[in-house]
Amino acid sequence: MRQIRYVYLVGMDAFYTFLADDGWAIASHIALSSLMALFPFLIVLTSLAGFFGSKDLADQAAGLMLQVWPVQVADTLSGEIHNVLTTTRGDALTIGLVLALYFASNGVESLRVALNRAYSVVEQRRWYWLRLESIGYTLVAAFTALAMSFLIVLGPLLLAAARRYVPVMVEVNATLVTVVRYGITVSALIVALFILHAWLPTGRRTLTQIFPGIIFTMLASLLSSIGFGMYLAHFASNYVTMYAGLASVIIALVFLYFIAAIFVFGGELNAAIIKSRLPHGVSLQAAQSRAREATPA
Repeated sequence: MRQIRYVYLVGMDAFYTFLADDGWAIASHIALSSLMALFPFLIVLTSLAGFFGSKDLADQAAGLMLQVWPVQVADTLSGEIHNVLTTTRGDALTIGLVLALYFASNGVESLRVALNRAYSVVEQRRWYWLRLESIGYTLVAAFTALAMSFLIVLGPLLLAAARRYVPVMVEVNATLVTVVRYGITVSALIVALFILHAWLPTGRRTLTQIFPGIIFTMLASLLSSIGFGMYLAHFASNYVTMYAGLASVIIALVFLYFIAAIFVFGGELNAAIIKSRLPHGVSLQAAQSRAREATPA
């Protein structure tokens, strides 16, 4: 009974802090920034894939990115994404790539704002270092997506080679391939969440402190994707009626809005758990100030 009461109090504290920190507005900012950053990110992805000699990898990477999205949401963007991935750009490795990197990093910056608010920390680093860090995260994400795509492409070749030596043990299994694709994507998302919560906002948090919010984010995002997919299966025509040609963009934006709200609440949940373990009367801000003072310069 005591554990149930503790979970309830922590959850309500996270919820009220979410409201006090303008969580819904921040989620809207993240959703819009992420959607606007998506296509510049794909341009960067295509440029890097072309640099390595295979633009098909970018198409594979985009497919992995959309793997965990509801089918209705992924389908609304698939045509536009295909156009971006297959368009040849002569300036992609010059000023165009620089601008694409800058705009793609805006999505990372919006996540930083959300987590700084959630963990009640004030950003003290220089803006240009933060922007360079965000660009670095964007490049790491692009290289990681290409590496995972390469593994997906290489997988069938490895299976074909393995069947020559152990044909009984290695069989063609479409279900296994699908499970592996989902597994790689979900694993990448979990690692990304750990990196975001641990290093993106100012200050440092232990894995134990950020673990609950990450688990909540993954589970709630999965349920939200399933629920939103079921809703669209029956009421997608409402968006077409209301928004006409903008329906596909609005559907993606609404989906990203729900996911962003879940992400922000995950940070608030971590902060609420951290606060619950502090001595009575000590605020999260005061504890963090003491920690910074105790850290050697």
